[in-house]
Amino acid sequence: MAETVLLTGAAGLIGRYLHRMLRERGDTVIAIDRLGSDDIVSCDLSEVHRLHELAGAASAVVHCGAISGPMVARDNPYLIVQSNIVGTANILELARIRKMRRVVYCSSVSAFGDTPEGLDLVPEDVVLRPSSVYGASKAAGEHLLEGYRLQHGVDAVSLRPGWVYGPGRTTDCAIRTMIEDAQAGRETRFPFGRDFHRQYVHVQDVADAILLALDAEKLPRRSYTINGGTYLTLGEVADIVRKVLPSARIEMGAGADPIDDLQARFDLSAAERDLGFKPKVTLEDGIRSYAVWLAENG
Repeated sequence: MAETVLLTGAAGLIGRYLHRMLRERGDTVIAIDRLGSDDIVSCDLSEVHRLHELAGAASAVVHCGAISGPMVARDNPYLIVQSNIVGTANILELARIRKMRRVVYCSSVSAFGDTPEGLDLVPEDVVLRPSSVYGASKAAGEHLLEGYRLQHGVDAVSLRPGWVYGPGRTTDCAIRTMIEDAQAGRETRFPFGRDFHRQYVHVQDVADAILLALDAEKLPRRSYTINGGTYLTLGEVADIVRKVLPSARIEMGAGADPIDDLQARFDLSAAERDLGFKPKVTLEDGIRSYAVWLAENG
């Protein structure tokens, strides 16, 4: 049944996909972002009265608005706290007062930090040990959701996407760098990463998972990890880029990314069982579509 959905972060990578998908299926979308446009209303998450004014008849919230990623605003941790923690509290208070049906919160695998050693598959219930202010802000947001659920009955769920890539991503991304360098005839050089695992997920798969969580009648869990189903090193990712773009020249040193966490393979079985989520976009197809988009929009 169609409903009115408040979508935060509608101008962001994931938000743009969700905006289109929600409208295509017949929902009314109240799309907000700090950066407004013709079909997105300009509204910061700190503007409490403005949020209530805009929410109107919304019966659910998809909350993607945030400082997005550990590589963004690293020199301004206060901004991360205000946007990601206080902003999330404002959205939850809105949902509580207006008795909204559900809140779907876009968290991140950065909330995990380094995952425990000795695990072949990492479930959602391991202790969160974020290693960055960004990761801590996402973990704090998840705890706020749980507090509002237990104390105030707000039906809220957190999704933890991996490293999101694909058409529309404009912030720093190793895949983007490799593609753009290849298209420009440049050599890509990373001083690390050849043996470092990173779990990517295409933006379309993330958007699909969010809608599944929004629509689920019952949610046995309150957090779900969402990933693309691969567990590859950046060196192996580079091999796929070379397959898609034979002109790519990529050199990588050994060792971990200094701003990323050491994470074992994530267990996606809970999202598959409870949400019906299965990643559909292979890494090769996703890199190919991203390369086309970058060539057209570079």
